[in-house]
Amino acid sequence: MSLRYALLALLTAGPLTGYDAAKRFGGSVGQVWHAPDSHIYPELRRMYKEGLVEAEQVRWGPRSTKTQYRITEDGIGAFRQWMNTPLGHPPERDVHHMQAAYFEWAEPEHAREILRRHIEYYTIHVQLLTDVRDGIRAGTDPVIVRRLGNYPDHEHARIIAYKAYTYEGMIARSQAEIDWARRGLELVDRLSQDRPKGIDSPGAQARPPV
Repeated sequence: MSLRYALLALLTAGPLTGYDAAKRFGGSVGQVWHAPDSHIYPELRRMYKEGLVEAEQVRWGPRSTKTQYRITEDGIGAFRQWMNTPLGHPPERDVHHMQAAYFEWAEPEHAREILRRHIEYYTIHVQLLTDVRDGIRAGTDPVIVRRLGNYPDHEHARIIAYKAYTYEGMIARSQAEIDWARRGLELVDRLSQDRPKGIDSPGAQARPPV
């Protein structure tokens, strides 16, 4: 997925300035596609040159203006084509699971700390995602309110259902990481107890004599 399709997705809910788009990335599509501000503004300008969005100056404060972007028919066509195209899966780059695969090189207390931080991170993430999902279901989340305002009433239930479904998947994935890390803590405890005294980790054995 490229950044432009994430931006087109946002613009299907209505026009946005670059500043607004950057803010929306933190609260909606940013949950599934991260992009820094330094990438968003240049991509919007490229999309304008390619006719995927229109640009107009709107008042911003008492004396200044900002560029507001609106999706064009060509932009809608490009987004619809992308939505109807099966996507491949990128190669995995999972540093946390890779690190866990070599915990025999870590001291048990450090392995435990790594896993506890993993649990803490995903516990917070589950709560954030759950709050957004519940707001979507209730129709109170600011992002869903804005989107629903641009579509007829008979489309609302379908829009809400797909958005909630996506968040449910992310919640389940994050909860699975919590469960995995908890099993890891149990594994570290069990293997630490089973290890004979005086046996070092592979890392310790590999150290040259002083």
